[in-house]
Amino acid sequence: MKSAEQTTAFTDWHDGKRYLWLLSPAIPVLAVSFLLIYMFIWDWPGLLWGGPLLVYGLIPLADWVIGTDTNNPPESAVPQLEDDKYYRLIVYAYIPTQYLATIMGAWLVAQGQTPLWGLVGLVFSVGAVNGIAINTAHELGHKKGKTERWLAKITLAPVAYGHFFVEHNKGHHKNVATPEDPASARMGESFWRFLPRTMIGSVKSAWSIEAQRLERCEDPLWSLKNENLQAWLMTVVLFGLLTLWLGWIVLPFLLLQAFYGASLLEVINYMEHYGLLRQKKADGRYERCEPKHSWNSNHIVTNLFLYQLQRHSDHHANPTRRFQALRHFDDSPQLPSGYASMLMPAYFPFVWFQKMDPLVYQHYKGDLTLANLQPDKREKLLKKWQQPAVTYHSADSEPDVAEGAVAEARQAEQEIDTPHQFQCPNCGYVYDESRGEEKEGFPPGTRWLQIPNDWPCPDCAVREKVDFVLRKH
Repeated sequence: MKSAEQTTAFTDWHDGKRYLWLLSPAIPVLAVSFLLIYMFIWDWPGLLWGGPLLVYGLIPLADWVIGTDTNNPPESAVPQLEDDKYYRLIVYAYIPTQYLATIMGAWLVAQGQTPLWGLVGLVFSVGAVNGIAINTAHELGHKKGKTERWLAKITLAPVAYGHFFVEHNKGHHKNVATPEDPASARMGESFWRFLPRTMIGSVKSAWSIEAQRLERCEDPLWSLKNENLQAWLMTVVLFGLLTLWLGWIVLPFLLLQAFYGASLLEVINYMEHYGLLRQKKADGRYERCEPKHSWNSNHIVTNLFLYQLQRHSDHHANPTRRFQALRHFDDSPQLPSGYASMLMPAYFPFVWFQKMDPLVYQHYKGDLTLANLQPDKREKLLKKWQQPAVTYHSADSEPDVAEGAVAEARQAEQEIDTPHQFQCPNCGYVYDESRGEEKEGFPPGTRWLQIPNDWPCPDCAVREKVDFVLRKH
């Protein structure tokens, strides 16, 4: 497990992003600011769409412009970082304005003066605040102190996802990257198929975990000692008080924003372990969770907004380590871009599969029997990605292509991280992986490996794919 330690030589190291971490608690502050502007200065409903604009537009754009950072704090600085209360206050600061944004959103709904398209934006904006708040609860819930753990439950109340506190800490971290984990996505599983499986599965898992714990402690399941019931009761009280104050009209808003917020958590879960699998040992137990079992990203802006959640391998290796001390590992799988930039691809299965399936294939060096595959798509995926070795043959009765040149092309097609060009030896037609061949049904980015072996050259129809040679520049 190798980490990129570019800063270890400095004994007087300081955190260059110390004040940039304020971007995370700035999210609900921005939401409240937009709501105040809408209520008292400019009643343009477009202001209520600030949440989606930030999540799907501005953060991905900033990630693209600013790029990545693989620097790690030196281990000698970690104790000081962990003890610095400034970082804890940053996490705590999210909660008051999160609640204020939720209350203001409900109040706006109750006034009945906002047009429908503004209300839709309000659902997404308040839902985004509370969905991202789950990451705040995530940071707090892993800590050992009672105060932080109770704050985690309080943070989860507006998004009605209190069972996350139990399931994530005691279920997901135990079963991560296995078929038993409802929060680990399988290769070939779309987000829309994953969403109900993980939402229902996480509730079942959390309830089962608490039932076993309370049984060991000889405490009743249906009591306030049940941490699921504690957390859910907070949601009931919050939603109940807002409904009593503002009327039944706010309840659908509260439920819709909570569902959307929870879906934001689950789309992140979807990408964090997609297709990755811990192997079973001879004794039937799974191997330990290692950096290779989580997808990571070092895109700076998303890491600033999400308390470095994208350094996910180190989080699973050291769950109690605070966000400011999480490390990048050189041998951890990397996503094509930051979590925020991967949200939209995750919503469109054909885009997601095109981006991520080749990376899973590459991660396992072509042996997808080692990956976590969607059971009902297993045979199809193996057939698609693990094509049998092809010996030289040609549609031409007198082949004139050296077997070595064909073998070189077959080797190049395995290098899916680098676009290549493949040339027909008969007519000179060139297939460029970066451009694809739209008229043949292969969009840009379609890898040579994904094209059937019996595909004929579209220009001469004399040679097939297996006859093509690697075009060298």
